Amino acid sequence: MSSHPPFSPVQARAARLRIGLTPEQAVAAMAQLGLHRPVQALLAWESGALPPSETELFALADALWCPVPVLMDLTPRSLREHRLARQFTAERLARRIGMDPHDYARAESEHRWRGTDRQTMLLADALGLESEELLGVIGRAGALDGLLRQAVEGRWKQHTGPLARLVGAPERTVARALRTLHQEYARFNERYMGHLVARSDQARLKEIAAERTEWLNALPDRFLRLVGHDAPH
Repeated sequence: MSSHPPFSPVQARAARLRIGLTPEQAVAAMAQLGLHRPVQALLAWESGALPPSETELFALADALWCPVPVLMDLTPRSLREHRLARQFTAERLARRIGMDPHDYARAESEHRWRGTDRQTMLLADALGLESEELLGVIGRAGALDGLLRQAVEGRWKQHTGPLARLVGAPERTVARALRTLHQEYARFNERYMGHLVARSDQARLKEIAAERTEWLNALPDRFLRLVGHDAPH
């Protein structure tokens, strides 16, 4: 992993010009925020000769009244990018969620999250991530899909706890969502078996099977909508 954050010289210069600051005024604003850098440093960033460090990026964004993702010229997707967007250093975020800084750094570099349920919930809060975004960032989308398929195809109640911890939602809310999904899946099977017993033509059976496959592919999105819209009172 590069020691420098993503950075767009073009966007940085454009952000400075938008608020009408000269390079001298921009570095003066950074100095007021506690980070002292010479004008040459800013000019090097804007020319692409040298990228800023994370701390310099944060200070520049504040001095230019500009969101960090604009200066990075990207939509945050990875764990590191979301951290940078919220202006956390890796060490500060690790302390915020109660994780060893070395373990957190490894999670970023390996793109593999090993945090506890509590650390995961604190991470989502610190980075302002909704359940669906969190799953994508920490790489648990596959786990969600696998657990949901097991739940709708078998005994859904035993999957309530694991799924509640995975998405950071109350078990009561998850249980209601799983009951609904299990019933929807059961209706697919009832229709299929009904047509099979009635010896319907193969085209009708294939049509129902295709509908069930489409429903299963959309299962994670359906589940997250049910969980989000069915908040506990």
